[in-house]
Amino acid sequence: MSPQPWVLHVDLDQFIAAVEVLRRPELAGRPVIVGGRGDPTERAVVSTASYEARAFGVGSGMPLRLAARKVPDAVILPVDAPAYTEASEQVMDALRGLGVVVEVLGWDEAFLGVASDDPEAFARSAQAAILEATRLHSSVGIGDNKVRAKIATGFGKPRGVFRLTRDNWFEVMGARPTIDLWGVGSKVSKRLAAHDISTVQQLADAPESVLVGEFGPRMGVWYSQLGRGLGSSVVDDAPWVARGHSRETTYQSNLTTPEQVEAAVRELASQAFDDTVREGRPVFRVTLKVRYAPFFTQTKAKKLPGPTTDRDVVVAAAVDLAHRLDPAREVRLLGVRAEMVMPEEGDPVERTPIRGRL
Repeated sequence: MSPQPWVLHVDLDQFIAAVEVLRRPELAGRPVIVGGRGDPTERAVVSTASYEARAFGVGSGMPLRLAARKVPDAVILPVDAPAYTEASEQVMDALRGLGVVVEVLGWDEAFLGVASDDPEAFARSAQAAILEATRLHSSVGIGDNKVRAKIATGFGKPRGVFRLTRDNWFEVMGARPTIDLWGVGSKVSKRLAAHDISTVQQLADAPESVLVGEFGPRMGVWYSQLGRGLGSSVVDDAPWVARGHSRETTYQSNLTTPEQVEAAVRELASQAFDDTVREGRPVFRVTLKVRYAPFFTQTKAKKLPGPTTDRDVVVAAAVDLAHRLDPAREVRLLGVRAEMVMPEEGDPVERTPIRGRL
């Protein structure tokens, strides 16, 4: 009889902070915060924090200045992306060495496709392989699909293993708030709450028509399935393909005029376009992110008339979005994302010369 197939979700514990502690053993046990250039007087956000810093309420995305106030004796370090990339590659190589399919999700997490009669034992072997190769600790969620495996990992942290399947889904998740689901953020949970849907069980029991009416035919059905813990169980080791490229800048001094904002957007859009040129795929949508002072964030998107490899078209779309911003508000952050046609959707690049290269 063949071993049962499982999906395992491997997540490195406090990955970035852990890499920094390995490089600086004297920091072990101390509150460590990583973000920006490591200067809390500058505008930047927390990339990650050690568990010791999290105990004080510090979390990813928090302004670095606020994090420093919460933990005055914290060690604040600059982001060192090459170091994290190198550590991540070592982790993924260790997982591939186990002879299973590995789907990389980012620096610090991956799905494994495993056939085993004892998935907990396999999970422990994965943790041991990572620890031996990198001295980094990890947590593993075991599920009968990706949704359940991903959510299970949170119950295993730190350094643990947890199984979440159809058999115990409602026992574990039923009474929990919808925001605890993978893919449900604060905005979605508030929209659900407006329909008296506050828990996972209530989401599972909600009429699909109500969800479709609120979120549309695709996402409404998806949220209905999510409430029941349904999802794909296929682990794919095909190389990850970027859907788009983004460039973002937090300005140390607020941009105060529409002219300053337009100039900044033009520069960011041009940089994002350059990234898409290296991909060799056309752009079909442009998104502009703005953070007004003091800390209100908004996004605006524009679908282009057709996929394009013309720099001027992409930049013009971003500028058009910039013209829709509130000219009376000061801007502290801008970001431009250029979303590309995926390879399986057809690639007109071979038929259309790329224009506007520097």
